[in-house]
Amino acid sequence: METLLAVAFTVGLLSGLHCIGMCGGIMGALTFGLPQPIRQDYRRLLPFLLAYNGGRLITYSIAGLLFGAFGAGLFELLEPWLGQGWPQRLAAVVMILIGLYIAGLLPQLIGIERLGLPLWRRLGPIASRLMPVQRKSVALVYGLIWGWLPCGLVYAMLIAAAGQGSALFGGLLMLVFGLGTLPAVMLTGVLAGRIQDWAKRARLRLLAGLSLVLFGLVVLIYPTVIDWKQAAPGLLE
Repeated sequence: METLLAVAFTVGLLSGLHCIGMCGGIMGALTFGLPQPIRQDYRRLLPFLLAYNGGRLITYSIAGLLFGAFGAGLFELLEPWLGQGWPQRLAAVVMILIGLYIAGLLPQLIGIERLGLPLWRRLGPIASRLMPVQRKSVALVYGLIWGWLPCGLVYAMLIAAAGQGSALFGGLLMLVFGLGTLPAVMLTGVLAGRIQDWAKRARLRLLAGLSLVLFGLVVLIYPTVIDWKQAAPGLLE
């Protein structure tokens, strides 16, 4: 399981450029919507940024729980055929696909974002009515909604979460992935979206994407197989 969590965190961390490009505008709008005294004082701004992103991570975890529960039956069906280490291999393949997407070599991955559009058509207007956010409690609610924003990268990770064989591990995988995205998204909030142009540089995206591909290939070829069912007995019952 440690291998999977390391993969999930690395995907989130190296996907920072994608997160800045996709969510930088949202973070910038949220930051500029706050009163100027809060924007200029990082000690007062930080709780709002933590509330936004805390809500987002809660939503990622809930989605991971749901997909993990959904995939539990599939896990039991496939494990005898694919072997014990197949969740690591699935996560590695997902990582490679995300890396190619970030590098601009697999733009078709964005097509899976259409799957979440019906839900977002309902949630998007609710999020809009919460702006401008003036209270930390509202910031948390906004973050909970923001986490359902259609994103091909998140959906790809949910596929890996579905392969974990339990709701618990699916939720944990998505939580760790979300933690990996925090540095980039938090930095965007602090700088009020001013690094978006920097994040769009093709060479940087290519470097980050190919780094993900390389790491994914290493995990795929040399997986560290851990019998987490025995290491954590009773968690799947």
